Amino acid sequence: MAIDVQPAVSPYLIVDDAAAAIDFYVVAFGAEELGRVPGPDGRLVNAALRINGSVVMLNDDFPEMTGGKSMTPKALGGTPVTIHLTVTDVESQFQRAVDAGATVVAPLEDQFWGDRYGVLCDPFGHMWSMGQPMREVSSEEIAAAMAR
Repeated sequence: MAIDVQPAVSPYLIVDDAAAAIDFYVVAFGAEELGRVPGPDGRLVNAALRINGSVVMLNDDFPEMTGGKSMTPKALGGTPVTIHLTVTDVESQFQRAVDAGATVVAPLEDQFWGDRYGVLCDPFGHMWSMGQPMREVSSEEIAAAMAR
C-alpha cells in the first residue's frame, strides 16, 4: 500500500531539554504532542508537536553528532530564525506564552502592516512572533509607512 505523503515545511528545533520543551510548548502555545522517540540514554531523538495547526519537530541536543559542538540557540549565542504564529486572539495567546515562561523581546503593538504583533523568546532560546491581522493595508500604505 502506498504512503500518502503530504508536502510540508516543518521547523525542527534543537533544545537542551526536549521533554521540558514539549511541556512548555503545550502550556505556552496549546501544542498537541504527536509523539516522541527516546534514545537509550533518555534523550529524545525525535518528537513531533502540532502547534497552531502545523507540525513542529524537536530533539535534544546531541553534540557528539555535530563534532562535539552544541547546536542549541543558547550554545550558539542566539538564533537568526523566528517562527511566526498567526492567531485570532493575540492578547491572550501572547500572555499565555509569557505566563508559561517566554521572555518578551518586542511587546505587542499595532504595526503599520495591519497586524497587532509581538516577539517572544522561549526558555530554550528559540524566537517566536505572534500576529493578529487587525486591518487590511494596501501595499501603497505599507510603502509610505516604511518610507517614514
